[in-house]
Amino acid sequence: MPTSKKSRAIFFALLAAALYAINAPLSKLLLRDISATMMAALLYLGACLGMLIVSLITKRTGAAVKEESLSKRDLPFVLGMIVLDIAAPIFLMLGLKSTSAANASLLNNFEIVATSVFALMLFHETISRRLWLAIMLVSLSSVILFFEGRGSLQFSFGSVLVLLACVCWGLENNCTRVLSKKNPMEIVVLKGFGAGSGALLIALSLGETFPRLAYAAGALLLGSVAYGLSIFFYVHAQRELGAAKTSTYYAVAPFIGAALSLIIFRQLPTPAFLLALCVMIVGAYFASTQGKRPGGQV
Repeated sequence: MPTSKKSRAIFFALLAAALYAINAPLSKLLLRDISATMMAALLYLGACLGMLIVSLITKRTGAAVKEESLSKRDLPFVLGMIVLDIAAPIFLMLGLKSTSAANASLLNNFEIVATSVFALMLFHETISRRLWLAIMLVSLSSVILFFEGRGSLQFSFGSVLVLLACVCWGLENNCTRVLSKKNPMEIVVLKGFGAGSGALLIALSLGETFPRLAYAAGALLLGSVAYGLSIFFYVHAQRELGAAKTSTYYAVAPFIGAALSLIIFRQLPTPAFLLALCVMIVGAYFASTQGKRPGGQV
């Protein structure tokens, strides 16, 4: 475990990315037996359930750390966070229905762009030239794959839905950034319960049925890891790094997810995938080697 605050924050950001990376390929498998909106609901309810269990364990073992609780002043950001977290996974699950898991994983890079733009425009988070270069390289890696030929990231309705999910999560990341000094366990539980309950109501209103117990348990378990633990570590990382830079480290998630998708669905990596991976490595280098700049830039 890294010792300095910044190193630990980077480690948490990368760990959050790795945990989230399993979402697209495993969700794609479960969507064969679970409807899209119901799947979104179970993922966030799983996040809530998982964090409640972790909270109980830490309290019983005496490992719990006292954190500042959310207050009434935080309510607008909490509500915004929940509404966006209802919409985003529904868009993603619907997108996965009509596009490949590798496609969806790689398109998740757009969340970095959306997070950074919202951080700059709405929350006045200053971004250095080096970080903008990293963001452009991350975007370029997506473009390389997006415009490849058949069997890759060709423009489709499914891709549009994944991009809409990224826009929602980009704005939601900034709402979470405002709350990042508060108890991360509390944030994840509220996210999970609020977004999961909201998506469940939508699913039931659309006439979607509850899946078989085994599939429901699999979705809940996936949600507890890919959403619950991932968000928990992401919030910790944001405390030190800010929304824009945390999302840039999070750029490894799409490539981990794409690699898992290639393995699970037995697909060979294309030359464009390998080229995009090289571009991403350069982008990650610029993100991770930037330091504090004059004038508050990070």
